[in-house]
Amino acid sequence: MMDPRRQFGNAGEDLAANYLEGKGYVVIDRQWRCVYGEIDLVCKQNDEWVFVEVKSRNDDQYGFPEDAVTATKRRHLAACADQYLLDHHQNNVPWRVDVIAIEFDVSPPNIVHIEAIDM
Repeated sequence: MMDPRRQFGNAGEDLAANYLEGKGYVVIDRQWRCVYGEIDLVCKQNDEWVFVEVKSRNDDQYGFPEDAVTATKRRHLAACADQYLLDHHQNNVPWRVDVIAIEFDVSPPNIVHIEAIDM
């Protein structure tokens, strides 16, 4: 049986992937791991690689989901993105990191898409 936290995270990633595909993104990879951490969604939008961190919350006890993307997390995401591109022989290509924040405590869930976060 899958851990309930992992199930909740997967539900958020599924919703985020569907949202992005609806905006014309192509989801290339999910839950890609390396020594620096994990990238929830690897996408392409036109010729740009987009590495997406998905944060989901059931309530506001810990603040807005996007607030969980700390400076340390941003450094790990950048390192993961660099490693992904290196591993996939994608040198000198445009890329960015986006955050999808999902609040499940409202119906329908509230989705906030923050493009090109500061690294």
